[in-house]
Amino acid sequence: MTCVSPHIPDRRQPGAMKLQWFEPSDGARVRALAWTCDCLAMVYELCQAGGQGFIRRTLQNEDAPEIRETHRWPIAQARDIWAALLTGMAR
Repeated sequence: MTCVSPHIPDRRQPGAMKLQWFEPSDGARVRALAWTCDCLAMVYELCQAGGQGFIRRTLQNEDAPEIRETHRWPIAQARDIWAALLTGMAR
């Protein structure tokens, strides 16, 4: 089977941005704009809620998924950070 969604590189690039991960925010309706392949245990999504963008990280555990989210940014900045994540320049 061929994966159609991207994968995050195994290693961070030198000088990569370190993202901070927090408990998910409740309230606003969230729309996933892009995502990584779910063939791995860790899945990332570029999300939008309330006019802002952020990245959601889900560890697919057997019992229950473990979900974390980044800060929220203007959507253009969130897209830039998403691109950095896909190239190993953020993690």
